[in-house]
Amino acid sequence: MPVFDFSNTPDKKNNSECTYTIVRSNETATSPDRPILLLDNSKRKWKHHSCGVFTNPIKRTTFEFKEEDGTVSADILQIDARFVSLLRWLGENHINVRLSGQNRQDGYAVYKIREIAFGGGTKLSAEDGFLQFMIDRLLASSAPVEEEEEEDKEEAGDDMKLTSLQSITDFMMCAGRTLPDNIRLWARRNLAVARSNEVSPEERRHAQRALSIMMNIQWKNNYFEAIDPKEARRILDEELYGMERVKQRIIETIIQINRTHTLPAYGLLLIGPAGTGKSQIAYAVARILKLPWTTLDMSSINDPEQLTGSSRIYANAKPGIIMEAFSMAGESNLVFIINELDKASSGKGNGNPADVLLTLLDNLGFTDNYMECMVPTVGVYPIATANDKEQISAPLMSRFAVIDIPDYTPEEKKIIFSRYALPKVLDRMRMRENECIMTEEALDAVVKKYADTTGIRDLEQAAEHIAANALYQIEVNHVSEVIFDAEMVENLLT
Repeated sequence: MPVFDFSNTPDKKNNSECTYTIVRSNETATSPDRPILLLDNSKRKWKHHSCGVFTNPIKRTTFEFKEEDGTVSADILQIDARFVSLLRWLGENHINVRLSGQNRQDGYAVYKIREIAFGGGTKLSAEDGFLQFMIDRLLASSAPVEEEEEEDKEEAGDDMKLTSLQSITDFMMCAGRTLPDNIRLWARRNLAVARSNEVSPEERRHAQRALSIMMNIQWKNNYFEAIDPKEARRILDEELYGMERVKQRIIETIIQINRTHTLPAYGLLLIGPAGTGKSQIAYAVARILKLPWTTLDMSSINDPEQLTGSSRIYANAKPGIIMEAFSMAGESNLVFIINELDKASSGKGNGNPADVLLTLLDNLGFTDNYMECMVPTVGVYPIATANDKEQISAPLMSRFAVIDIPDYTPEEKKIIFSRYALPKVLDRMRMRENECIMTEEALDAVVKKYADTTGIRDLEQAAEHIAANALYQIEVNHVSEVIFDAEMVENLLT
C-alpha cells in the first residue's frame, strides 16, 4: 500500500536555507505523477531531458541546469524521502547527471536520474551503472520513518565495481537506511577493517568479500502483497493432477497470507513415496509466492559447517550454503526447498546438520560463521520433503505443517501418463499428437508395467521412450503415425 506524507519536513541541519518538503512513498516505480523530486519551474520551463549537477541539498537545495545561455539554478521543492541521501551524495561530489522530467503546474517532475559517464565526477562509482543500481535499490525499499543524520564521509578509494570498497562506501552513504539496523552497524565495522592498515591483508580481503555479499542482497521487510487465490489454483492445477487435499492446504496458506500480509509461522513438510511430485509441489508454491527459490539437499550434507560457513581465521574460509543461497537469490525473501530431510546425517562428529536448520526455521535470524552477523529470516518460507517421517527429529517436525502425500492409484497414473506426461514429451520433441497414438490397452500395459513402483518418474521415462520410438519409425520408415498397442508397449519397455 503506497504511503504519502505531504507535510512540510524541512532539512534539520539548515532550516533557513531549505526549500523542499519530504514526501514519503513506497512506490516501486517512478513516473511524472510519482516523481523522485520536483524542481521550481515558475520562472522557466525545463526541457524533457536536462543536464546539470545538484548542489549540496544541505546548503542550497538547488539543481544547476546547464543551458545554452549558461548555468541556471532551480530550487528543489519536494523530494521522495528515500532519495535525500543520494541527492546529497550527487551534490557533494559534483556528479553530472541527466534528468528526465515533465513540467507540471506545481513544478518540474523528475522521474529519472542518469549518470553522464564522461561528466568528470570525482567518484568513479557514479559510472558504469552504479547510479541506476542505487535508484533501483532505493525504489525497492520502504520510506524511512525519519531522516537520519548524515553519515561521515569516507575517503576516496579504488576503481568502480559493485564489489569495490568505494562503491560499498557510496552505497552505505546513499542507501544505508535500506539495511536492517544490525547489518548497517556490521557493515560499518567491516568497512573499517577492510580499509585498515593495522590488520593483515587476509583480514581485509575477508572483510571486503563479506561486505560485497551482504551489500548485494536486497534485505526486504516481511510484508507480502495479496495473492490471487484463483491464479494460485490455476498454477496448482497446471502443475499437479489430483492431490486435492494438498492443493486445499496450499490455498489455505495463501488466504492466511492475504489476511496477515506475512508468511505463516510454519513451513510445509511434504511426506510421501519417491516420485510422487513433492519437489514439484514446492516449485509450484514458490511460483505462486513469486519468490526465488533455492534447494538444500540434506542427503549430501554431512557437516554443519557446510550450512553455517567457516570462520575467517582460516585462509580458505567461505560462507555456508544458506548464506550463499541469499546471495544467489539477491534478496532475503525466498523459498528454501529442503530435500530429503529424513536423510540428514549426524555428521562426522561435528554435530547434526539438521539441527542447524532450527535457527533458520524459527525465523529469529541465522548467523553464518564467515559473515559474523545475524541475518533476518522473516521472509524465508521453508518447504521440506521426506520419504519417512520417523527419521525426522521431533524439534524439526514441530516447525512444519505436515502433509502426507499418498501414492497415485492405477487410474490416476493412467490419466497422468495420457494427459500430462506423454503430451509434454511430444511437445518437446516437436511431434503432433496424432503421430504417436496409444490405445486403451497400451495405456493399461504401461501402468501395469510399473504397478510395483511408486510415483510417476518411471511413467515419465516410459513416455520418453515411447515418443522417441514413434519419432524413429516416422523418420526411418516414413510412416505418418504410429499406433501403440499392448504388445508393442510390452516389447518396447521390456
